[in-house]
Amino acid sequence: MGRPDRADYTGKKRMFGDPLFFNKIAGAILSASLLAMVTGFAAQMLYHPVELEEPAYVIVGDAPAAAPTAAAAPMGPEPVAALLASADAAAGAGIAKKKCAACHTFKKGGKKKVGPNLWNVVGGAKAMVSGFSYSAGLKGVGGNWTFADLNAFLYKPKAFAKGTKMSFAGFKKTVDRANVIRFLHSKSDSPIPLP
Repeated sequence: MGRPDRADYTGKKRMFGDPLFFNKIAGAILSASLLAMVTGFAAQMLYHPVELEEPAYVIVGDAPAAAPTAAAAPMGPEPVAALLASADAAAGAGIAKKKCAACHTFKKGGKKKVGPNLWNVVGGAKAMVSGFSYSAGLKGVGGNWTFADLNAFLYKPKAFAKGTKMSFAGFKKTVDRANVIRFLHSKSDSPIPLP
Protein backbone atom coordinates (compact mmCIF):
# COMPACT_ATOMS: atom_id res chain seq x y z
CA MET A 1 0.00 0.00 0.00
CA GLY A 2 2.16 2.99 0.34
CA ARG A 3 3.10 5.42 3.05
CA PRO A 4 0.44 6.67 5.41
CA ASP A 5 -0.83 10.20 4.96
CA ARG A 6 1.41 12.77 6.75
CA ALA A 7 -1.63 14.54 8.26
CA ASP A 8 -2.13 11.54 10.50
CA TYR A 9 1.12 12.31 12.35
CA THR A 10 0.90 16.12 12.77
CA GLY A 11 -0.96 18.50 15.01
CA LYS A 12 -3.56 17.24 17.46
CA LYS A 13 -3.37 13.65 16.45
CA ARG A 14 0.28 13.41 17.45
CA MET A 15 -0.15 15.42 20.71
CA PHE A 16 -3.27 13.74 22.07
CA GLY A 17 -2.50 10.41 20.50
CA ASP A 18 0.38 9.95 22.96
CA PRO A 19 -0.94 8.00 25.96
CA LEU A 20 1.65 9.62 28.29
CA PHE A 21 1.00 13.24 27.21
CA PHE A 22 -0.78 14.35 30.43
CA ASN A 23 1.73 12.46 32.56
CA LYS A 24 4.56 14.38 30.89
CA ILE A 25 2.81 17.73 31.63
CA ALA A 26 2.26 16.76 35.28
CA GLY A 27 5.87 15.61 35.54
CA ALA A 28 7.15 18.94 34.16
CA ILE A 29 5.06 20.91 36.68
CA LEU A 30 6.18 18.73 39.59
CA SER A 31 9.82 18.93 38.48
CA ALA A 32 9.68 22.76 38.30
CA SER A 33 8.06 22.93 41.76
CA LEU A 34 10.62 20.55 43.24
CA LEU A 35 13.49 22.59 41.71
CA ALA A 36 12.09 25.83 43.19
CA MET A 37 11.69 24.22 46.62
CA VAL A 38 15.21 22.71 46.62
CA THR A 39 16.67 26.09 45.51
CA GLY A 40 14.89 27.81 48.42
CA PHE A 41 16.25 25.28 50.95
CA ALA A 42 19.76 25.59 49.51
CA ALA A 43 19.60 29.42 49.73
CA GLN A 44 18.56 29.22 53.40
CA MET A 45 21.42 26.83 54.19
CA LEU A 46 24.04 28.94 52.39
CA TYR A 47 22.95 32.41 53.48
CA HIS A 48 22.63 33.31 57.18
CA PRO A 49 21.67 36.97 57.73
CA VAL A 50 23.04 38.58 60.90
CA GLU A 51 20.51 40.71 62.77
CA LEU A 52 22.04 43.91 64.21
CA GLU A 53 21.36 44.86 67.81
CA GLU A 54 20.80 48.49 66.77
CA PRO A 55 19.88 49.81 63.32
CA ALA A 56 22.83 50.96 61.24
CA TYR A 57 20.81 53.93 59.95
CA VAL A 58 18.18 55.76 61.93
CA ILE A 59 15.26 56.66 59.71
CA VAL A 60 13.85 60.00 60.73
CA GLY A 61 10.13 60.41 60.53
CA ASP A 62 9.05 56.85 61.22
CA ALA A 63 7.19 58.04 64.32
CA PRO A 64 3.89 59.78 63.69
CA ALA A 65 4.14 63.55 63.77
CA ALA A 66 2.75 65.18 66.85
CA ALA A 67 -0.34 67.26 66.34
CA PRO A 68 0.43 70.98 66.37
CA THR A 69 -0.46 72.68 69.60
CA ALA A 70 -1.98 76.09 70.04
CA ALA A 71 1.27 77.35 71.57
CA ALA A 72 3.22 76.37 68.44
CA ALA A 73 2.05 79.27 66.30
CA PRO A 74 3.94 79.86 63.06
CA MET A 75 7.19 81.68 63.59
CA GLY A 76 7.41 85.17 62.16
CA PRO A 77 10.50 86.94 61.00
CA GLU A 78 13.41 87.62 63.30
CA PRO A 79 13.16 91.20 64.64
CA VAL A 80 15.38 93.79 62.94
CA ALA A 81 15.11 96.65 65.45
CA ALA A 82 18.54 95.91 66.95
CA LEU A 83 20.13 95.75 63.47
CA LEU A 84 18.72 99.01 62.10
CA ALA A 85 21.29 101.28 63.77
CA SER A 86 24.14 99.40 62.06
CA ALA A 87 22.24 98.52 58.87
CA ASP A 88 23.75 99.61 55.56
CA ALA A 89 21.45 101.88 53.54
CA ALA A 90 23.74 101.58 50.49
CA ALA A 91 23.47 97.78 50.59
CA GLY A 92 19.71 98.20 50.99
CA ALA A 93 19.66 100.44 47.91
CA GLY A 94 21.45 97.72 45.92
CA ILE A 95 18.99 95.07 47.07
CA ALA A 96 16.03 97.36 46.36
CA LYS A 97 17.39 98.10 42.89
CA LYS A 98 17.63 94.37 42.11
CA LYS A 99 14.45 93.14 43.77
CA CYS A 100 12.05 96.11 44.05
CA ALA A 101 12.80 98.68 41.31
CA ALA A 102 10.90 96.76 38.64
CA CYS A 103 7.65 97.55 40.47
CA HIS A 104 8.42 100.58 42.70
CA THR A 105 10.06 104.01 42.52
CA PHE A 106 11.83 105.62 45.48
CA LYS A 107 12.20 109.32 44.51
CA LYS A 108 10.09 112.10 45.98
CA GLY A 109 7.15 112.60 43.66
CA GLY A 110 8.11 109.47 41.69
CA LYS A 111 5.46 107.89 39.54
CA LYS A 112 3.71 104.69 40.43
CA LYS A 113 4.50 101.53 38.49
CA VAL A 114 3.01 98.11 39.15
CA GLY A 115 3.45 99.05 42.82
CA PRO A 116 3.22 102.47 44.51
CA ASN A 117 6.03 104.98 44.98
CA LEU A 118 7.79 104.25 48.30
CA TRP A 119 8.86 107.80 49.29
CA ASN A 120 7.86 108.48 52.91
CA VAL A 121 6.77 104.86 53.43
CA VAL A 122 8.55 104.35 56.79
CA GLY A 123 6.25 105.91 59.38
CA GLY A 124 3.69 106.77 56.71
CA ALA A 125 0.17 105.44 56.52
CA LYS A 126 -0.41 102.06 54.88
CA ALA A 127 -2.11 102.29 51.48
CA MET A 128 -1.41 106.06 51.39
CA VAL A 129 -0.38 106.81 47.78
CA SER A 130 -3.31 108.54 46.16
CA GLY A 131 -4.41 107.17 42.83
CA PHE A 132 -2.96 103.71 43.48
CA SER A 133 -5.39 100.80 43.66
CA TYR A 134 -4.41 98.93 46.82
CA SER A 135 -5.77 95.48 47.63
CA ALA A 136 -8.49 95.19 50.24
CA GLY A 137 -6.10 93.02 52.28
CA LEU A 138 -3.55 95.82 52.69
CA LYS A 139 -6.23 98.49 53.20
CA GLY A 140 -7.70 96.30 55.95
CA VAL A 141 -4.42 96.22 57.91
CA GLY A 142 -4.56 99.98 58.52
CA GLY A 143 -2.25 102.11 60.65
CA ASN A 144 1.23 103.40 59.85
CA TRP A 145 4.23 101.47 58.58
CA THR A 146 6.29 100.75 61.69
CA PHE A 147 9.70 99.10 61.55
CA ALA A 148 8.15 95.86 62.85
CA ASP A 149 5.35 95.99 60.25
CA LEU A 150 7.81 96.58 57.41
CA ASN A 151 9.94 93.72 58.70
CA ALA A 152 6.94 91.37 58.72
CA PHE A 153 5.72 92.58 55.31
CA LEU A 154 9.14 92.26 53.67
CA TYR A 155 9.55 88.79 55.19
CA LYS A 156 6.33 87.41 53.68
CA PRO A 157 3.92 89.94 52.14
CA LYS A 158 1.04 87.48 51.64
CA ALA A 159 1.17 86.41 55.29
CA PHE A 160 1.20 90.01 56.57
CA ALA A 161 -1.68 91.23 54.40
CA LYS A 162 -3.87 88.36 53.27
CA GLY A 163 -5.04 88.95 49.71
CA THR A 164 -2.33 91.48 48.86
CA LYS A 165 -1.66 91.96 45.15
CA MET A 166 2.10 92.04 45.79
CA SER A 167 3.50 88.84 44.29
CA PHE A 168 6.97 89.18 45.86
CA ALA A 169 8.01 86.11 47.90
CA GLY A 170 9.88 88.15 50.51
CA PHE A 171 13.38 88.54 51.95
CA LYS A 172 14.32 85.55 54.12
CA LYS A 173 17.64 87.00 55.36
CA THR A 174 17.25 89.28 58.36
CA VAL A 175 20.20 91.46 57.35
CA ASP A 176 18.67 92.05 53.90
CA ARG A 177 15.40 93.19 55.47
CA ALA A 178 17.28 95.49 57.86
CA ASN A 179 19.29 97.02 55.02
CA VAL A 180 16.21 97.57 52.84
CA ILE A 181 14.28 99.14 55.74
CA ARG A 182 17.25 101.42 56.48
CA PHE A 183 17.31 102.43 52.79
CA LEU A 184 13.54 103.11 52.81
CA HIS A 185 13.99 105.05 56.07
CA SER A 186 16.38 107.41 54.25
CA LYS A 187 13.75 108.06 51.54
CA SER A 188 11.69 110.53 53.55
CA ASP A 189 11.17 114.27 54.03
CA SER A 190 11.58 113.83 57.78
CA PRO A 191 12.71 110.31 58.77
CA ILE A 192 11.26 108.98 62.02
CA PRO A 193 13.76 108.10 64.76
CA LEU A 194 15.36 104.66 64.59
CA PRO A 195 14.50 102.29 67.44
